[in-house]
Amino acid sequence: MNRDIQKAVGKVYLVGAGPGDPGLMTIKGKTLLEVADVVIYDALVSPEILAMTNPLAEKINAGKRRGRHSLPQNQTTELLIDKAQDNAIVVRLKGGDPFVFGRGGEEMEDLIKAGVSVEVVPGITSGIAAPAYAGIPLTHRLYSSSVTFVTGHESVGKYRPAVDWLSIAKGSETIVIYMGIQNLANIVEELLKAGLSAETPIGLIRWGTRPEQEELIGKLETIVEQVEKSNFEAPAIVVIGAVVKLHSILKS
Repeated sequence: MNRDIQKAVGKVYLVGAGPGDPGLMTIKGKTLLEVADVVIYDALVSPEILAMTNPLAEKINAGKRRGRHSLPQNQTTELLIDKAQDNAIVVRLKGGDPFVFGRGGEEMEDLIKAGVSVEVVPGITSGIAAPAYAGIPLTHRLYSSSVTFVTGHESVGKYRPAVDWLSIAKGSETIVIYMGIQNLANIVEELLKAGLSAETPIGLIRWGTRPEQEELIGKLETIVEQVEKSNFEAPAIVVIGAVVKLHSILKS
């Protein structure tokens, strides 16, 4: 970033909006929205949470969805820096938790380098909330004592070329995949090659915690066909492991 470091007058808050249900928004996050001067929000932030915003605040959509990028990441960071020069409270509102596959760490690093005061306000991540609302506990004494959270969509030029699905398959009893629908066929193929049984239960939860939440439950060997037949689309969380069996019992 070619910018002289200077002390901004305002402060940027990286706020996690949670997975969608407005009742899961933290009190601290809600309070900041109510007093914010500027709110720069992501595509997956629900309208109900945006409605909590100070009516006088400037609201800017910087959301990213597959094939529809409102602002490139570097422009979003530049916007945060610029808004902090003239505004006391700038909220960067991100779906889920800023530090869980939300690029919050990158944004915070750039803000600090630019001399902008910044604070992170954690949010409930969809990888925990969506399975809970679907009646799938990620751990259970009889089924799973370990969980791995992993992205199913990797960026170009990252620190390593691919997720190590072999290690994940062998090292965790429950696998939770973010942004995995578009690459589901390849992920399933890799997990089967890594030794997971074709009968391994898998659950897909779309729009987790929202009124429109829906689930698709199956097995590794058949889930890709189910997705194609039902036209099941992102955004969704994928849960793989024996705990998915509990969906039929615990789903209210």
